[in-house]
Amino acid sequence: MPLAYWNLFLSTFSFIGMSRTVPHLLNNLKNMSLEDNLCMDPQVSFGDGATGLWVQLFIYSKIPELVDTFFIVARKKNLIFLHWYHHVTVLLFCWHSYATEASTGLFFVAMNYSVHAVMYGYYFLMAIKMKPKWLPPAVITVAQISQMVVGTSLCVMSYFLLQKEESSCAVKKENVIAGAMMYGSYLYLFAEFAVKRFILAPKKKAAAKKLA
Repeated sequence: MPLAYWNLFLSTFSFIGMSRTVPHLLNNLKNMSLEDNLCMDPQVSFGDGATGLWVQLFIYSKIPELVDTFFIVARKKNLIFLHWYHHVTVLLFCWHSYATEASTGLFFVAMNYSVHAVMYGYYFLMAIKMKPKWLPPAVITVAQISQMVVGTSLCVMSYFLLQKEESSCAVKKENVIAGAMMYGSYLYLFAEFAVKRFILAPKKKAAAKKLA
């Protein structure tokens, strides 16, 4: 039950964060160009109101999210490389982005809140043995992979925008490069995970069943 309550808390927290950041991002995209959204000073694009607060809380949340790893170890489950690598690098990247006031931050925060709201909600239902049959786990993995595709693309776009002589992008080049490397590695690792779990594993299981 502690695991169930923990996942419920993270899901609820993420839903609230999503409700505060996603509408703001969509409004910005509606009223400004993509370049402006990627380059504008975050003090202007989302400031220190409700959206700014939930961006800040998102940064802080990366530390307690490490409790996920504790539950895996405590329950003697297999701790895969993707899990701890993802948690550690996200924490470092988020803190660097916040410290340098990266203009791209709202995109990453809104996407992550959205995916985590559904993902941790699904984990909560699994923990209380009410796994939703109408939501295949592959859907969550596809959402994660989609997040990595968008994240990598935004970092690459930001890098090229920084190359412009007249560029005034409010993001550091080292942050953009680190973000591209991080999201690119996630894209590969999550895609590999998806192929092994949802394509190769069922084939092996079917072959073993047929052989038996």
